[in-house]
Amino acid sequence: MPPRPKPKRILLKLSGEALMGDQAFGIDDKIVARFAGEIAEVARTGTEVALVIGGGNLFRGMAISAKGGDRVTGDHMGMLATVMNALALEAALAREGLEARALSAIEMPSICETYVHRRASWHMSRKVIVVLAGGTGNPFFTTDSGAALRALELECDALLKGTQVDGVYSADPQKDPEAVRFEHVTFQEAIAKGLAVMDTAAFALARDNGLPIIVFNVHEPGALARIVAGEAVGTLVSAG
Repeated sequence: MPPRPKPKRILLKLSGEALMGDQAFGIDDKIVARFAGEIAEVARTGTEVALVIGGGNLFRGMAISAKGGDRVTGDHMGMLATVMNALALEAALAREGLEARALSAIEMPSICETYVHRRASWHMSRKVIVVLAGGTGNPFFTTDSGAALRALELECDALLKGTQVDGVYSADPQKDPEAVRFEHVTFQEAIAKGLAVMDTAAFALARDNGLPIIVFNVHEPGALARIVAGEAVGTLVSAG
């Protein structure tokens, strides 16, 4: 079993759905505040943090194409949803007393900074938390792919994927009671077995560039801090 990394610079990927709490739609302020508190705890230890947030709690671009609509338009609308979530997280982190910056891959200078990788890296070197929105800025790419890309651009030590379950399973544990949880899985195994925790493009990017991914339950209190400390939380996806 490979040792767990003790990352000094991380990218945390959150789904938009994680922000809903028990609601059917939108942003639950209590959930956002709790996430901000957990991120603040890690940041105060000196860990440099980047965040990528999805937009599924507000809009899913695939919903338009599934009904025969234009995929490009749908994806652009989904990107705008991620910006709204990023602004909510930026504000919540500010309430924790931390400096945070929302940066969008789509230019909207009156609302937030435009993502430029050197600017984002500079913010992180100053212990500013960067909240990266707008995916890659291009349609046909998921926020998972965007997270892998940004983690590599910003030279992060690990990509942490916060999910609704406590790791990678052989099947959906909410549907299959016999699903088995993996403590470690290689990129190739994840792709070959179709373990749908992240999309294939994200796995391939991480595999080809040696970026470890840790999949964990984002709703488990203290899990983020334990991961940064090197504890075996969730599932490690790595080259070997």
